[in-house]
Amino acid sequence: MFLIVGLGNPGSKYKNNRHNIGFMVIDKLIDDLKPTPINKSSFKGELYKFQNLLFLKPLTFMNLSGESVAAVKNFYKIKNSHIVVIHDDLDLPFGAIRFKIGGSSGGHNGIKSIDSKIKNDYIRVRIGIGRPKDKRDVVSYVLSDFSFEERKYLDEIIKKAALAVLEIPKVGIEKVRSIYTQKGIKV
Repeated sequence: MFLIVGLGNPGSKYKNNRHNIGFMVIDKLIDDLKPTPINKSSFKGELYKFQNLLFLKPLTFMNLSGESVAAVKNFYKIKNSHIVVIHDDLDLPFGAIRFKIGGSSGGHNGIKSIDSKIKNDYIRVRIGIGRPKDKRDVVSYVLSDFSFEERKYLDEIIKKAALAVLEIPKVGIEKVRSIYTQKGIKV
């Protein structure tokens, strides 16, 4: 069993924010695969099952994502090597897709929360959102919607990340990294 987690914040106010790219990838997978919803309030999130895959959107808000991830991990007894977390990354240019296991949170509060609950030896799919021009304005930037120019490329980025996530359980992280790693997109 693999647990695929997309990070974001719940509610229509945040739906199209840069910080919600993880939710967007999970939404794409849900739309494409039509998995079965699993309703259990102790999971603190929306959980779906498709074959040997669980898809999770934590509804705890970003800074407490680890609570939801840990609840599902512990209930299903999932090893960290079978957990994939999809999240936005300020340190990557817009549209870049990178894969890694462990490492620092890079200041990402959702990753910090998960690390504090289950350690950091899980797979991460990092999707670049770039940095704001004013480096002091990070919070406003991640909680703002993608620009008109960025939205032209967003569907393709989300589609590629979704395909990569589905391949990880089949062929492993190294093969996925060699096929799906993507450089940033100039906008």
